[in-house]
Amino acid sequence: MALPQLMNAFDTLKEQAKDAIWALSSCLCQQSARVKINGRTFSILKVLGEGGFSFVYLAQDELSDRQFALKKIRCPTGSEGVKEAMREVEAYRRFRHPNIIRILDSAVIQDPDGEGQIVYLFLPLYKRGNMQDAINSNVINGKYLSEKDILRVFKGTCEAVRAMHDYHTSSSAQATSSTGGLAGSSSRTQTSAEHHSDDEEGDELLPHPEGDGEGGYSYKSSVNVPLVTKRRVQEGEVMFDGDERSSTSSPSNGGQAGKGQHVPYAHRDIKPGQGFTNIMLADDGTPILMDFGSTVKARIPIETRSQALLQQDIAAEQSTMAYRAPELFDVKTGITLDEKVDIWSLGCTLYAMAYSHSPFENTQTTEQGGSIAMAVLNAQYKHPSSQYSQSFRELIDMLLKVNPKERPDIHQVIELTDRLLQSLS
Repeated sequence: MALPQLMNAFDTLKEQAKDAIWALSSCLCQQSARVKINGRTFSILKVLGEGGFSFVYLAQDELSDRQFALKKIRCPTGSEGVKEAMREVEAYRRFRHPNIIRILDSAVIQDPDGEGQIVYLFLPLYKRGNMQDAINSNVINGKYLSEKDILRVFKGTCEAVRAMHDYHTSSSAQATSSTGGLAGSSSRTQTSAEHHSDDEEGDELLPHPEGDGEGGYSYKSSVNVPLVTKRRVQEGEVMFDGDERSSTSSPSNGGQAGKGQHVPYAHRDIKPGQGFTNIMLADDGTPILMDFGSTVKARIPIETRSQALLQQDIAAEQSTMAYRAPELFDVKTGITLDEKVDIWSLGCTLYAMAYSHSPFENTQTTEQGGSIAMAVLNAQYKHPSSQYSQSFRELIDMLLKVNPKERPDIHQVIELTDRLLQSLS
């Protein structure tokens, strides 16, 4: 392993240890850890998930007693790390769809230990957990999800992915961007933290515990969502330009109205879940896609070997191996990576919902020293004997084609899923 990689690994372990000790000490002392952000105090009740430089906590506003998920991203590298974290914030704000999580607020503060900065993301709390939690529960109880239930969750997830793959900049946002102006936005700098909220008053930005019918988040109807956002990271002098986005959304058109340029995005890490991530389940069972830290503009031409190796490294760091598309394991020159990487991940996810694990996490790869990468590159998997229909299995097989050109696009996947659902009704 190269020295920079060793240093990065050491930094990651160090930051994880800090948060783990903080969470553990609060449990041992029989009292909640507390954090003060934007003049408000929050009790940290427990850890919901972790990964890399980030932890997700169950947090409670001490003033209103509302609970929500607080994602804490440490940025020991300073302004560059903050800029990277803020890309995730902007991704949450870019896509407006009932099956995509809605960020409630964000803040950038100086690390109290004096090492870099911390980005906080305030997210709705989904008490049912994620899809992987449901899978694990069924395994423990000897149950399984019905084909219809799987397809309903899968379709909602696909609708979220379509909003990303079919993303269009709005023509009005493009016009505003070209003049360098802001559309209904305001930028506020605070002494202790930079505060980024979709609610100027602040009191109503936190989610109500009961959630609502569109995915568990709560907004005041008077909120004016900016088409273009510009935010300055305090002390780092890094200007962050938000991407243009449509001001309204509709599931039927991928969440875009007043379409401008088509700029598809790829999620690149779709999976049932791990900790408080990926496909969450609202109280009514609606799937909610989240965890956009790996999201990129989907279409990336690969012209040189160095570009290919860079994309491999990014995928190795940000995309879970057992759900990663084969073209991201061995990136070739002379190709264009695109949104079909998500179609592969959706195929792995659909398989996992049926059989409780990725098609490439089997006895050979997990217990007998086999290679998940080789299994993926050769699409080596089998369907266990089950109660699921042949058409259901064929849908999985269509998505798990090694050649991305042979995979259906997201519109075709939704159409095929609809047909299967209709045959089951």
